[in-house]
Amino acid sequence: MIFELSKINSLANVFISELRDENIQKDAMRFRRNMERIGEFFAYEISKTLEYSKTETQTPLGIAPSVQLLDQPVLVTILRAGLPLHQGLLNIFDHADAAFITAYRRTHKSGSFEIQMEHVSSPDLTDKIVIIADPMLATGLTMVLCCKELIRRYQLKELHVVSVIASAEGVKHVRANLPKAKLWLGAIDEEMTSKAYIVPGLGDAGDLAYGLKQ
Repeated sequence: MIFELSKINSLANVFISELRDENIQKDAMRFRRNMERIGEFFAYEISKTLEYSKTETQTPLGIAPSVQLLDQPVLVTILRAGLPLHQGLLNIFDHADAAFITAYRRTHKSGSFEIQMEHVSSPDLTDKIVIIADPMLATGLTMVLCCKELIRRYQLKELHVVSVIASAEGVKHVRANLPKAKLWLGAIDEEMTSKAYIVPGLGDAGDLAYGLKQ
């Protein structure tokens, strides 16, 4: 299943446009906030697919029928770029537990690169709904590596993958390697550079949110 925000008319697409805008990107606080807002949109859309139980709420004047989320998801993010998107998801799923993964590209002198995953900090994900967020889905290698590690460790109930900008190639790679995952994407771009940057994309989300790294 693939859900694409750009296919739906909503304010989310305005925020995605601002994330891409090289002039607006100069304001790191606004970039982070827009990423957070989009996370909130994704959380709302994902919430429509989850299961609820019926209950009752005591008001000052009587009893009202209501619902409660049957299973709280666990929110997973890939550091550091995924933090604002993760916060947006957490704003809506405000009772959810969280997990964090450190992963990065290790670039060789030849220009080729490999994905290194260093650490996973996570609660028990057995029989849990897992929502993993990373703002950019370029080659899809990082996302697949991280998800397969979680699947190796735990028996997940559901797996939801959230990215703001994805490449067509990255989507294809994730679908081939994580066939049961549900993909929640802001927009899908068709091109990538030889260094695996999405075109038109938006640049390096981590640098734009938190400053240049060495």
